[in-house]
Amino acid sequence: MSLFKNIFSSKKKESLDKGLEKTKTSFLSKLSKAVAGKSKVDDDVLDNLEEVLVSSDVGVTTTLKIIERIEARVSKDKYMGTEELNTILREEISGLLSETNVGSETEFSVPKDKKPYVIMVVGVNGVGKTTTIGKLAYQFKKQGLKVILGAADTFRAAAIDQLQVWADRVDVPIVKQSMGSDPASVAFDTLSSAVKQDADVVIIDTAGRLHNKVNLMNELTKVKRVMQKVVDNTPHEVMLVLDGSTGQNAFEQAKEFTKATEVTSLAVTKLDGTAKGGVVIGISDQFQIPVKYIGVGEGIEDLQVFNKHEFVDSFFNV
Repeated sequence: MSLFKNIFSSKKKESLDKGLEKTKTSFLSKLSKAVAGKSKVDDDVLDNLEEVLVSSDVGVTTTLKIIERIEARVSKDKYMGTEELNTILREEISGLLSETNVGSETEFSVPKDKKPYVIMVVGVNGVGKTTTIGKLAYQFKKQGLKVILGAADTFRAAAIDQLQVWADRVDVPIVKQSMGSDPASVAFDTLSSAVKQDADVVIIDTAGRLHNKVNLMNELTKVKRVMQKVVDNTPHEVMLVLDGSTGQNAFEQAKEFTKATEVTSLAVTKLDGTAKGGVVIGISDQFQIPVKYIGVGEGIEDLQVFNKHEFVDSFFNV
């Protein structure tokens, strides 16, 4: 039973526990095999642990960092029992996430001194980008904030239609143009409308094409430049949405997008259907960009503010 059970809001924590069930089961099963027949943490155990972390999609760079930290603890404490490994791993992963300054929030909120607060959302098609925008709009509206959506992914009619479905579902206004329109023009109209309507939050969807990084970079730069004609220093946040179920592929997408534009926050989706939840640890460590939201189910309430303490507790909770 987790010591933290009573600290966290039970409904949110239950949803997180359930969402990370496959990841946790797979990880703990591999961990128990790694220490089978061993009573002491030695080089063999550490080698096995390295394999466990890499195969759990934590990523090579982050895995080596964790192993080094555990090695340092082992060298200080000449006898470290394998039964302590779960606790030690929990501590080291929590420490790692703390260093990236992620996951201390517990509620959906935006800074009050920036109105409208503008979030530009980027990510390849199929990662759950539009769904994340819809769920985010729902959560902000629940907080009493006035939200406007901008359909600036004008390259696919389906993207505009899907965002319209979410706008209707959440009952928030949407600004859109026809397919093939200039994305920057949509962004301009959205911000102009937000200023007129005294909106609190603007969420702009953008095209998710990665086949030509230069085009993507130019397009996003233009969208930003045009937005700044309406509201200074926008967007306030550039959020990259990644599909957690793709594991190492999510790392590659993060690499490409961080080269193409300045990404300031991450949302990792589809963690409920996969055993690859370790990717959250590796991505937040490697890119030094805060993971702000995680998707742990298909329901409208299943987008959560990422909290490192809750996440690590669910990851190791037995």
